[in-house]
Amino acid sequence: MIWANTAAKILPEFERATGATIGAGIKLLVRAKPSFKAQYGFSLEIDAIDPAFTLGDLEARKKEIRARLQREGVFEQNKLVPPPWDFTSVLVVAPHEAAGLGDFRKESDRLALFGLCRFTYAHSRFQGEGAAREIITALTEGLDECAAADSMPDAIVIIRGGGAVNDLAWLNDYDLARVVCDQRLPVLTGIGHERDSTILDEVAFAKFDTPSKVIGAIEKLIVRRAQEAKAASEAIMTIAGRAAREMRVSVEQAHGQVATDARAQIAHARQGSRDAMNSIGVAALQDVHRAARDGLSLMSEIQRETADQVATARRLVPQHMADIRAQAGALIGRARTIADVSINAVLDRARADARAARRQADATISTLGERATASLGRARANSDALMREIAGQGPDKTLNRGFVIVRDADGKPITSLHQAKPDQAIEIQFRDGAMGARSGKAK
Repeated sequence: MIWANTAAKILPEFERATGATIGAGIKLLVRAKPSFKAQYGFSLEIDAIDPAFTLGDLEARKKEIRARLQREGVFEQNKLVPPPWDFTSVLVVAPHEAAGLGDFRKESDRLALFGLCRFTYAHSRFQGEGAAREIITALTEGLDECAAADSMPDAIVIIRGGGAVNDLAWLNDYDLARVVCDQRLPVLTGIGHERDSTILDEVAFAKFDTPSKVIGAIEKLIVRRAQEAKAASEAIMTIAGRAAREMRVSVEQAHGQVATDARAQIAHARQGSRDAMNSIGVAALQDVHRAARDGLSLMSEIQRETADQVATARRLVPQHMADIRAQAGALIGRARTIADVSINAVLDRARADARAARRQADATISTLGERATASLGRARANSDALMREIAGQGPDKTLNRGFVIVRDADGKPITSLHQAKPDQAIEIQFRDGAMGARSGKAK
């Protein structure tokens, strides 16, 4: 108990002992005695206040709210939500122009200036009748504003500076505590000083002693993620550089192999084409010569047969004439007739044989010519097919398979590392176009 003779002495000692300020809604247990004075009339003189009663009432209210939330199974609910991996957007609920908010914004404005985190501020009274309902309204409107901007926060921050115990007691409200418990986002509180504690601190995801410590924790996580991102970026650049070098070597080797194979294919095709043309020419000449020889042989044979038949006829005619003369003169006319008929028949036969031989020779020569023409056509088709195959192995097809052609300033292909000079202007030909570049230092 605090005992004093006057209220002027009692009140300061009460405030020091309880940390509370006498105001509307504070319950007090006092000792008073009635007094009556003729000048002032009837009055009560308070000479003692029991601080345990006042603190006990505030604590009882917290205890009742805590027990109710525990019965409903939501007291630890906000502590179980996933922690934010990083802070890119934060909703801050605080009294307007409060000292604690000023301490918070010294760092938050710097983070926002560099685009590291976006802060949305919702303001409300934090003490007095209806303060809890205003905080709920401000929090809800702040979330709606973030949703409209398509920037849902990573966390909700509820802060205010220090104050008397009964000033902070307005935050010990069931409806406000239930709203915090039901949030699917982590709620961070920084209310009062290290010694201060409200029901919001107990149900929030994390409690900090002051608003400055809240922004300090946010800044610390942002810095850690930035350091991790920097390290990951450096690792990625190292791996990418190594992969690029390996790919460059692989591409150069593949390009060299493709160029070698292409040259070998072209040389082989050219040689094959020349050999085929030579073979066709030789075969055609041989067929022509063979046909000419066969024709001459047939003509000689016909001429020999004709000469033999004529010689035989000439040899037999005198014999027959002698026989005819010897046999009878009467038969001379008939013999002459028979001789003339025989001679004409022989000549007709000789002429017919000569014509047949000539037709056969012409047909043979025509057949040989057709065969030679067909052989030349097949050779030409084979040669065209080979040339198409050679053209199909050209640079365009190679580019379409994902390779590139590197040329120097004169347009000559660069096929090896030794041809490339440091800091040389080069042109890189892709499937769908070309771009200029400069060569780096060889490694």
